[in-house]
Amino acid sequence: MKEKNCNLTDMFEKRLSFIKLMQELKPGSYPNFPLDMTDKQSQQFCRDLALRGVEEMFEALQHLKNWKPHRETEIKEINKEEFLEEIVDAINYFFSLLIVTGFDDLDLYKAYVDKDEIIRARLQNGY
Repeated sequence: MKEKNCNLTDMFEKRLSFIKLMQELKPGSYPNFPLDMTDKQSQQFCRDLALRGVEEMFEALQHLKNWKPHRETEIKEINKEEFLEEIVDAINYFFSLLIVTGFDDLDLYKAYVDKDEIIRARLQNGY
């Protein structure tokens, strides 16, 4: 078993610091937050952040060349560093989305643990 070394709090703090720097250096890049989730412009901003994260995931998937079941030749080469970098980009957008909507690392962790319990129960009960 790997040693636990997750710095989720540090990751959130770094992203929050980046957002504040963006607000300072690029006015209008991020609205004041937490956002009012009932507001149309706030929802549009959240949707845009989420889609940017999804776009980064698609960029990560472009590094996977050996997934087609009908392909006879196999492409074994993959740049794992670039693949990981794109996933980090996606995570940054998803963290931004959580931050501007008023969630923090503790909220994410609790939601993760709660959902983990649900999906494990589903698996064990033949869901």
